[in-house]
Amino acid sequence: MCNQPTQLPEGKMPVLRVMPMPADVNPAGDVFGGWIMAQVDIAGAVPAVKRARSRVATIAVNSFLFKQPVSVGDILSFYADVIKVGNSSITVDVAVYAERNPENPIVVKVTEAVLTYVAVGKDGTKRQIPPEPVA
Repeated sequence: MCNQPTQLPEGKMPVLRVMPMPADVNPAGDVFGGWIMAQVDIAGAVPAVKRARSRVATIAVNSFLFKQPVSVGDILSFYADVIKVGNSSITVDVAVYAERNPENPIVVKVTEAVLTYVAVGKDGTKRQIPPEPVA
């Protein structure tokens, strides 16, 4: 894994920003992958809920790549974009960046994932996604 510096995506707002705490690390001192996966799931659900205009449930983790370890004190920014809308499903791309080393700041991409959600009605069953509103 290279520590290739990058920049946060310009002109885009993250859907989630969070700083992992000491309780989130494994015995080696890195943040648990499962903790990162949970945050990615939350971040991906944000645009999915907005597009579905209802609750959503995660039905698939299509891909998930850990590019860099994450440490306590890193500020994680999660960017999520809808990449596909089906009859009842929404596929979302999530990219995660870490801002680290406050005395000499650096930004690195730490995770990328694609998840699929299904729209869920009030009764908990799958529902059709309404057409996109006309602007």
